Amino acid sequence: MKYGSVIVADRHQELLEGLRGLLDTTFDTVVMVADKPSLFRTIEQIKPELAVVDLSIRVSGENNIARQLKDSFPNQKFIILSVHDEKTVIDEVLSNGVTGFVLKRSIATDLIPAIEKVLQGGVFVSS
Repeated sequence: MKYGSVIVADRHQELLEGLRGLLDTTFDTVVMVADKPSLFRTIEQIKPELAVVDLSIRVSGENNIARQLKDSFPNQKFIILSVHDEKTVIDEVLSNGVTGFVLKRSIATDLIPAIEKVLQGGVFVSS
């Protein structure tokens, strides 16, 4: 099954390109952005089914992009990507209302199952 659109946000161009290749088979439209202003503007413009966002996207005044995303777009579905596997990091992301957390080292095996789970209304956390 193919979904409509997804936004992928990460500062690393190589990762964005790799994610595009992976997500092209799952979504009709894959939009890549590299910073917070572009991410927020693009979400407002295209209203994607999903946004896949690197936890380390820089934010001003606060270091948690997950909280800002859910405050600004409460009905948007998000999956957070991170290199951090500490329980405190995962708990903080989930406590902010994000329902998907994928470790960057597990993208190849976890991202598609995470997408399916989150878009069906479930919660997914990389093990």
